[in-house]
Amino acid sequence: MSYKKFKLIKCLWILAGAAALGAIVMWLWNCLIPTIFPGANAVNYWQALGLLLLCRILFGGFRGHHRDWHEKREHWQRWQAMTPEERGQFFKQREQFFKHRAPFCRPSEKKDNE
Repeated sequence: MSYKKFKLIKCLWILAGAAALGAIVMWLWNCLIPTIFPGANAVNYWQALGLLLLCRILFGGFRGHHRDWHEKREHWQRWQAMTPEERGQFFKQREQFFKHRAPFCRPSEKKDNE
């Protein structure tokens, strides 16, 4: 399958999923909200899609997927390839980065109470 065809099919699936979610939100709203809250109005399809979008912005964001396993694996392999001296240098650079931050942004310091 060509790359363009794959992207087109993926786009169509996303649109179909958004349309289905909009219909589900509309159905749930119209079944539940007017009976629970007297005086609340039923919503149409476009208002339901707007509610879905608003909830996504407020509660979910548009981050998409976090790093995939390829990137995580690359970072792990890079870490495994570091010598102890390079790891120490990494931690010193990290410490310098957090030194000028507010106290609540710094990593907690371990104190021995022995």
